[in-house]
Amino acid sequence: MPTTATPAEAADSAPQFGDRRSHQMDPANVEEALREVEQDIEEGADIVMVKPAVTYLDVVSKVKERFGVPTAAYHVSGEYSMLKAAAANGWIDERRAMMETLTAIARAGADIIVTYYARDAARLLS
Repeated sequence: MPTTATPAEAADSAPQFGDRRSHQMDPANVEEALREVEQDIEEGADIVMVKPAVTYLDVVSKVKERFGVPTAAYHVSGEYSMLKAAAANGWIDERRAMMETLTAIARAGADIIVTYYARDAARLLS
Protein backbone atom coordinates (compact mmCIF):
# COMPACT_ATOMS: atom_id res chain seq x y z
CA MET A 1 0.00 0.00 0.00
CA PRO A 2 1.43 3.44 -0.91
CA THR A 3 2.29 5.84 1.85
CA THR A 4 2.31 9.60 1.86
CA ALA A 5 4.88 11.87 3.43
CA THR A 6 4.66 15.42 4.58
CA PRO A 7 6.99 17.86 2.78
CA ALA A 8 9.21 17.91 5.87
CA GLU A 9 9.49 14.12 5.85
CA ALA A 10 10.15 14.10 2.13
CA ALA A 11 12.87 16.71 2.53
CA ASP A 12 14.71 14.29 4.80
CA SER A 13 14.26 11.37 2.41
CA ALA A 14 17.79 10.84 1.21
CA PRO A 15 18.44 7.19 0.35
CA GLN A 16 19.06 5.21 3.50
CA PHE A 17 20.95 2.46 1.70
CA GLY A 18 22.56 1.61 -1.60
CA ASP A 19 24.48 3.58 -4.17
CA ARG A 20 22.12 5.17 -6.67
CA ARG A 21 24.75 6.86 -8.79
CA SER A 22 24.29 4.22 -11.48
CA HIS A 23 20.78 5.62 -12.06
CA GLN A 24 22.07 9.12 -12.74
CA MET A 25 23.09 10.64 -16.05
CA ASP A 26 26.22 12.73 -16.40
CA PRO A 27 25.00 16.20 -15.39
CA ALA A 28 27.34 17.86 -17.90
CA ASN A 29 26.08 15.81 -20.85
CA VAL A 30 22.84 17.35 -22.11
CA GLU A 31 23.02 15.28 -25.30
CA GLU A 32 22.71 12.09 -23.24
CA ALA A 33 19.57 13.46 -21.62
CA LEU A 34 18.10 14.36 -25.02
CA ARG A 35 18.89 10.88 -26.38
CA GLU A 36 17.10 9.34 -23.38
CA VAL A 37 14.06 11.55 -23.99
CA GLU A 38 14.05 10.63 -27.67
CA GLN A 39 14.19 6.94 -26.77
CA ASP A 40 11.33 7.36 -24.27
CA ILE A 41 9.20 9.05 -26.93
CA GLU A 42 10.03 6.33 -29.49
CA GLU A 43 8.92 3.76 -26.88
CA GLY A 44 5.56 5.49 -26.59
CA ALA A 45 5.90 8.00 -23.75
CA ASP A 46 3.06 10.50 -23.75
CA ILE A 47 4.90 12.84 -21.41
CA VAL A 48 8.50 13.22 -20.28
CA MET A 49 9.87 14.45 -16.97
CA VAL A 50 13.06 16.28 -16.11
CA LYS A 51 14.38 16.11 -12.57
CA PRO A 52 15.67 17.94 -10.74
CA ALA A 53 13.99 20.98 -12.21
CA VAL A 54 15.96 24.03 -11.12
CA THR A 55 19.46 22.83 -11.96
CA TYR A 56 18.23 21.40 -15.26
CA LEU A 57 16.23 24.33 -16.62
CA ASP A 58 18.37 24.21 -19.76
CA VAL A 59 17.38 20.58 -20.27
CA VAL A 60 13.69 21.39 -19.75
CA SER A 61 14.00 24.10 -22.40
CA LYS A 62 15.86 21.91 -24.89
CA VAL A 63 13.43 19.01 -24.42
CA LYS A 64 10.45 21.27 -25.05
CA GLU A 65 12.11 22.96 -28.03
CA ARG A 66 13.38 19.79 -29.69
CA PHE A 67 10.49 17.40 -29.09
CA GLY A 68 7.45 19.58 -28.35
CA VAL A 69 5.90 16.89 -26.16
CA PRO A 70 4.19 17.52 -22.83
CA THR A 71 7.07 18.14 -20.45
CA ALA A 72 6.98 17.84 -16.68
CA ALA A 73 9.63 19.12 -14.29
CA TYR A 74 10.07 17.77 -10.77
CA HIS A 75 11.04 20.44 -8.25
CA VAL A 76 12.74 17.89 -6.01
CA SER A 77 12.86 17.84 -2.22
CA GLY A 78 16.42 19.17 -2.12
CA GLU A 79 15.46 22.27 -4.08
CA TYR A 80 12.42 22.74 -1.84
CA SER A 81 14.56 22.25 1.28
CA MET A 82 17.06 24.89 0.20
CA LEU A 83 14.30 27.49 -0.07
CA LYS A 84 12.79 26.40 3.25
CA ALA A 85 16.17 26.62 5.01
CA ALA A 86 16.98 30.02 3.54
CA ALA A 87 13.56 31.31 4.59
CA ALA A 88 13.93 29.85 8.09
CA ASN A 89 17.22 31.76 8.42
CA GLY A 90 15.61 34.99 7.25
CA TRP A 91 17.73 35.15 4.11
CA ILE A 92 14.86 35.18 1.60
CA ASP A 93 11.17 35.96 1.32
CA GLU A 94 9.89 32.40 0.92
CA ARG A 95 6.71 33.19 -1.01
CA ARG A 96 8.54 35.40 -3.46
CA ALA A 97 11.38 32.90 -3.93
CA MET A 98 8.88 30.06 -4.36
CA MET A 99 6.95 31.90 -7.06
CA GLU A 100 10.12 33.05 -8.83
CA THR A 101 11.41 29.47 -8.84
CA LEU A 102 8.16 27.98 -10.13
CA THR A 103 7.86 30.76 -12.73
CA ALA A 104 11.39 30.01 -13.94
CA ILE A 105 10.52 26.34 -14.34
CA ALA A 106 7.40 27.21 -16.33
CA ARG A 107 9.30 29.78 -18.39
CA ALA A 108 11.86 27.10 -19.30
CA GLY A 109 9.04 25.13 -20.92
CA ALA A 110 7.51 22.87 -18.28
CA ASP A 111 3.85 22.16 -18.88
CA ILE A 112 3.57 20.45 -15.49
CA ILE A 113 5.52 21.21 -12.33
CA VAL A 114 5.63 18.60 -9.59
CA THR A 115 6.55 20.40 -6.37
CA TYR A 116 6.19 20.19 -2.62
CA TYR A 117 5.01 23.80 -2.90
CA ALA A 118 1.88 22.82 -4.87
CA ARG A 119 -0.62 23.75 -2.15
CA ASP A 120 1.13 27.01 -1.26
CA ALA A 121 1.39 28.05 -4.90
CA ALA A 122 -2.25 27.12 -5.57
CA ARG A 123 -3.38 29.27 -2.64
CA LEU A 124 -1.41 32.26 -3.93
CA LEU A 125 -2.68 31.82 -7.48
CA SER A 126 -6.37 31.41 -6.59
